[in-house]
Amino acid sequence: MNESYTTQTLPSRKYRELIGTAICVFNSNNSFVIENILRMDKTKEDSWHSLLDKVSGKLIADIQKTITAHSNDTIANLFSEIVEIRNRIVHSFQITESSVAIDDPDHQMLATKHLKSGKQELITEEYLMSFIKKNEELSTKLHQFRGH
Repeated sequence: MNESYTTQTLPSRKYRELIGTAICVFNSNNSFVIENILRMDKTKEDSWHSLLDKVSGKLIADIQKTITAHSNDTIANLFSEIVEIRNRIVHSFQITESSVAIDDPDHQMLATKHLKSGKQELITEEYLMSFIKKNEELSTKLHQFRGH
């Protein structure tokens, strides 16, 4: 698929919408995690700016020091899992995959390579929807924690 603003071949609009949604829900949760860290950090060692500038994976120690100290490690573990999946999406590569869309031999989509295993994986619509649902679960847990 092409758009008027680029000559490069793109995945379908629905697929790109899911990628955009995946990034938006992750970014929302990343900010919500920071909000919860700051609410629990009575020493105020870090500012919102310094936490926002951290690579998301580096927030795990801050989560453990603040959120986990007042609940359990569920949020830290889920956030860590989500960060890894987000990294796979962001550091993906575009491919032509005809086996996914039989009616479209030039079907464009993303694929990723896992760091430790080297295994390649297609980033399907189901993969993106699963990521979006995991973010929904994290958001719910963060809201519950905030009301705690």
